Amino acid sequence: MRFVPGTRALRTLAAAGKHLNFTRAADELGLTPAAVSHQIKEIEDQLGVTLFTRTSRSIRLTEAGSALVDASVDALDVLNRAVSRARKLSRGTALLKVTLDAQFASKWLMRRIDGFRKLHADIELRFDISYEVRDFDLDDVDVAIRFGMGKYPGLRADRLFDNMIIPVCSPRLLASGPPLKVPRDLFHHTLVHIEWSQQGVTWPNWRMWMAAAGVDDFDDSRAIVFTTSSDAVQAAIDGSVVALADFAMVANDLSEGRLVRPFDLGIRVSREFAYFLVYPKTSEGDPRIGAFRDWIIEEAAKTEI
Repeated sequence: MRFVPGTRALRTLAAAGKHLNFTRAADELGLTPAAVSHQIKEIEDQLGVTLFTRTSRSIRLTEAGSALVDASVDALDVLNRAVSRARKLSRGTALLKVTLDAQFASKWLMRRIDGFRKLHADIELRFDISYEVRDFDLDDVDVAIRFGMGKYPGLRADRLFDNMIIPVCSPRLLASGPPLKVPRDLFHHTLVHIEWSQQGVTWPNWRMWMAAAGVDDFDDSRAIVFTTSSDAVQAAIDGSVVALADFAMVANDLSEGRLVRPFDLGIRVSREFAYFLVYPKTSEGDPRIGAFRDWIIEEAAKTEI
């Protein structure tokens, strides 16, 4: 039987071919550069071909090496997809795995999920909390909640709700801090927002909100930029700042008194962008997904903006 590299060797080949640097390949694989070099040499010896040409300063793929690296990438992709499918098949039909980011999970979904469990006690929900976009073919997930334009090839995307960005603060700040009667009063407070833009659309910031409020001399250099919305909202809850936040993500904080709206004015994010429930079109007939879809769309409709 002719020698065929195992999966460990395939991963080493793929990493070395991608980086053309054994040190960077080693970092990706959690190995030492010497171990990567040894594995490549071992494969070359067993195949009887040269895969990389080495100089004192660089390495390059030979024609044979390029062909084998491409095949290694393809083979690993096929194996990973098969493993994902096998995992989904092995866990049966009662389990539904949902992937979503931490803010949506903590600020919206988890506060409502008991309602789904009461309606569908036969469906076990598990959550993959991550800001990374999962691949339905490679990762062990069934449905996703994503913020974006809802255009995903091969996937169905059901719109949940739009985004209205509003100012919020702690009721303690409203009661004991400098007064907040008119928008210009915000000049006496610490203001925070996030920075985000994609495909020509910018997430509303304080400069945009002030312009909508008729304030044309706002110095946006005094506003503090946070990396995530959840950090900005938490700073507002802690009582020291006024934050711009997505209404849907703070609706519960507002209704339960942790936050208040000092001004009613809000700015809508471009309607192209929204939260979507996403899943493969091939799974549209799955009763678990159908049940979750119907429930979450109904709940989203209750979030009045």
